Amino acid sequence: MKLSDLEIFCAVLEEGSITAAARRLHRVQSNITTRIKQLEKKLGVSLFIREGKRLHVSPSGIVLAEYAGRLLDLAQEAKQAVTSQTPQGVFRLGAMESTAIVRLPAPITAYHRAHPQVEIELKTGNPRQLSTALLNGRIDAALMAGPVAQKSFDTLVAFSEETVLVTSTDHAPIKSHGPLPKTVIVFEDGCPHRKLLEHCYALREETPARTIELGSYHAMLSCVIAGMGAALLPGSILDTFSQAELLKVHRLPKRINTLTTLLVWRKGFDSPNLQALKVILGRSSRGCGTKPDIKH
Repeated sequence: MKLSDLEIFCAVLEEGSITAAARRLHRVQSNITTRIKQLEKKLGVSLFIREGKRLHVSPSGIVLAEYAGRLLDLAQEAKQAVTSQTPQGVFRLGAMESTAIVRLPAPITAYHRAHPQVEIELKTGNPRQLSTALLNGRIDAALMAGPVAQKSFDTLVAFSEETVLVTSTDHAPIKSHGPLPKTVIVFEDGCPHRKLLEHCYALREETPARTIELGSYHAMLSCVIAGMGAALLPGSILDTFSQAELLKVHRLPKRINTLTTLLVWRKGFDSPNLQALKVILGRSSRGCGTKPDIKH
């Protein structure tokens, strides 16, 4: 059944005659008559009982009327949802774990307050995983470190984050030159902080003797405190860690000490939900870093 068939059926039912329905729909009477007969043929039932020029709805017509009204209302609702510029529905947002821990709580709280009709679903992952999810349509936008494929995505700078190298407190100061820690504690391959740490070693023509992969920042920091190795992470993560005083923080050279987090979405897939997030990030984003007593 076509929605236009149901519209014609409902018009005849509500107006009580073909003539009145044709006038309401701005159609000729013969067209209304033909469409009703075609609909009856498709359904295999009579929708109206004809008594001369008068029409009475049949029992089958009464049943169809209930469904027709619901279908037409749903179609109108769908049209309004598609064309509306008001944020609504489900907004699937991806983010790196560090962003989800430190940066997202305030913007997400502001988003919920401003747009309570939007349901945010959050998925965490590294930039490689988030890029794949964007391309496959599993998420609508993501907050992740670059670089990104410019042909596939549009981007907006969301945050700039200072990164620091942390060790146990008994570790010697890490100077601008000289050996780096032999053991590093990192996330899985694809993590931007891991890439930056590997870049630091490459600049000194070194390679870690041992690499330990873990799945959370707090687990990494606990291992660092125990003297198992060094980790590179956003400085703001330390503000969420209750034992930060048991860590020694080493700042990186300025040319490599910052990672930029981008708001990323697939080209052509902008939406009112995404526009609302852009506004909130524009109001709340600002640079952030740690201010520890650092020795070089």
